[in-house]
Amino acid sequence: MAAHIFEPRLDESRVDYNSLQPIKAQYLATGGVFVLHDKPTELFPGVWVTGPVPRPNPERNWTPGLSLVTAGGRVEDNLPEDSALVFNTDHGIVILTGCGHAGIVNIAEYARAIVGEKPLLAVVGGLHLYAASDQTIAWTAAKLRAYGLENLLAAHCTGIEATYRLRELTGLTRKTAVVSAVGSSFTLGHGIDPRMLAQ
Repeated sequence: MAAHIFEPRLDESRVDYNSLQPIKAQYLATGGVFVLHDKPTELFPGVWVTGPVPRPNPERNWTPGLSLVTAGGRVEDNLPEDSALVFNTDHGIVILTGCGHAGIVNIAEYARAIVGEKPLLAVVGGLHLYAASDQTIAWTAAKLRAYGLENLLAAHCTGIEATYRLRELTGLTRKTAVVSAVGSSFTLGHGIDPRMLAQ
């Protein structure tokens, strides 16, 4: 996990929307330990956690309205701790996101910087594009297509319409670009198992 995950997320009235504080206390009370990753770390051979993802591209994949308190005052909460898992396989890179607040293009570029410029075998998880404009989705799709995206298992905050647009614009099919559901999965050598949702 990254350092800012437990920071207060304040609205305009200074109400804290970070629900992780009570969980932190409960977890620590059981003897649990949190390990901070502020840079890419190989957790297991070929399995990396990115740590906070640099944001050279202007992706704004977070919900506005909350702020963080910094030494310089309050700043917009863009979820600076957003991280992803990267699996470096012989067939390409698999990226597992939570909500992709750093932006899937930023995440993909960072993954390729960490493990090498291999094609994107699969992106699995949330991309936080449910409210994105057609222009943003088209730009995202063009980048993912250029990186060789082969499979997309898009979850929750990606949005159904955004997933369908990404499918169309990346040249994927209903077997290789699917709205994720409970139990759906991606397996090396087999691809996406969407369960009954996309049959």
